[in-house]
Amino acid sequence: MHNDIRAVGFAALVILGLALWATVRILHKTGYSVWWILLSVILIINFIAYWRLAFVRWPKVDDTNKPDVNAF
Repeated sequence: MHNDIRAVGFAALVILGLALWATVRILHKTGYSVWWILLSVILIINFIAYWRLAFVRWPKVDDTNKPDVNAF
């Protein structure tokens, strides 16, 4: 039984780590501060933050809506 709990806990930590890593990469590529990830912890605020991220202009995108290839 204890091995099952440890396996589930380890899997949860791996999934959380991958989700945080992906979120940091997305924030970095869009030109936003990585500190935005703190908003994902607050339940209602994270929906507002993700909505804003989805529908506003990103700082690293120019007027022609082409991504900045030098940002990588």
